[in-house]
This record gives sequence, C-alpha cells and structure tokens, in this order.
Amino acid sequence: MKKGITAFLALAFALAVVVPALAEDPAPAAQDQKAETQILRKEIVKLKYVRAQDIRDLLYAYVGREGHIQFNPNMPGVLSVSDTPENVEKILAAIREIDVKPADVLYTVQLVLGSETDAATDTELQNDPLIKELRKLLRFKGYAILDATLLRSVNRESAEVKFGPKAEFELALKPDVAGDAKMPAIKTEVRLRRIEQLGFSADKPIVNVTMLIDSTLNIKSGERTVVGVSKLDGGDKGLILIISAKIVD
Repeated sequence: MKKGITAFLALAFALAVVVPALAEDPAPAAQDQKAETQILRKEIVKLKYVRAQDIRDLLYAYVGREGHIQFNPNMPGVLSVSDTPENVEKILAAIREIDVKPADVLYTVQLVLGSETDAATDTELQNDPLIKELRKLLRFKGYAILDATLLRSVNRESAEVKFGPKAEFELALKPDVAGDAKMPAIKTEVRLRRIEQLGFSADKPIVNVTMLIDSTLNIKSGERTVVGVSKLDGGDKGLILIISAKIVD
C-alpha cells in the first residue's frame, strides 16, 4: 500500500513540473513566424531607367512568404520592397542588373546616287573603299552624294529623320544591341521611304509614298557598310544607302 502511494505521489509531482513547462513554451513554428516578422527589412528604391511596373513581376522570383513589392502608378520610378534582409539583398542586386542605362547608338548615314550613264564621281567618294567595291559589283559608273546626316537612337527605340535635296526621303532606324561591351553587335531595322508631294486636295497634301529599303542590318560598332540599293523610277539611276554605327556614352 505504501509503495502504491509513493508511486502515485511521484507521478503527480512529475506532471506538476512538466505541464507548466509546456504551457510556458510557445510552439516552435509560432516562434519562427514571429522572428521572421520581426526582422523584415523595408526599402524604398528609386529607379533610373526602367519603370516599376515593368520589372516587378521579374523581381517576385526573389520574394519570400512574408515579403512584398509595391508601386504607385503615379510614381513609376519608385518601388517599395519589404522582405527578409537576405531576400531584400537579392532583390536589390537584381535591380542593379536590370536598371541600367540603355545603349545609345550614333549612326552616320550617306545617301549616294549611282548612275549607269554619268561617270562623274564626287571627289570625296573617289577613294572610298566601299565605292571601289561597288564599282566591281554594280553597273554604275558614277557616284554622287545626295545627302548625309547623323541619327542617334536609344537601344530598341526607333528614330526617324527626313533628308535628301528636298527632304523627300524618310529614314527610320531601330537598333538592338547585343553581345559583350568589348564586341557589341548592333542589329538594326532599316526603313527608307521616298515621299513625293503631288499636289493638294481640299487644302490637304496629296503624297505618294514608295518603300525603297526595308531590311535588317547586322553591324559591329564602328563598322561602315552598304545597306541596300534601290532603283529610281526604273531608270539608269539608283539610290545607295551607306551606314556606320557606333555605340556612344
């Protein structure tokens, strides 16, 4: 009988010690969640070259369970980031990779008129290496510069210019820069149109638009090349478009 009472008292004492300890100790999951909530880091990021709405979805690959990325459409250059310090560092590193100044491309353009009957060639073209090559490939005997211009365009954005003796030609260039910084390649969409004004109707001009060149050019920075040749009105003359491209700061 005494042994049974002694065992009962020992069990009761053990329970009295264990139960309060369990009551005082919160669940490990709750502790982890509370700790994670307490160490969230918040950052306001000012973007320079890209819009917040364009990159937010890309950045969500680095966002944790408790994190978020927000922006206000009225402030497209600002992102609000909240997450663990480790995730915020990953997000900021990704932003540094994405938010960079797009390449600027400076084009030098020459519009040359080739003639099968007139052998006269402008002085500045007589020793031009490209013209020498064209003499071997084409039937033109003479070459004259109709116009020359510079055109600057931001990467992946189209830029246009009107030029020619009567501003009758419209040139559009759209670069797409790829490759590393040492050997960049400039893929360029080229469109050359001739716009002739024929008269007026109800005070509105009547124009005739002819597409002369519509192609894609692959060129290295600093390289100069012939883009295309287009016959003029089916006669003995043709337009030759010569372009050089250079990436500038």
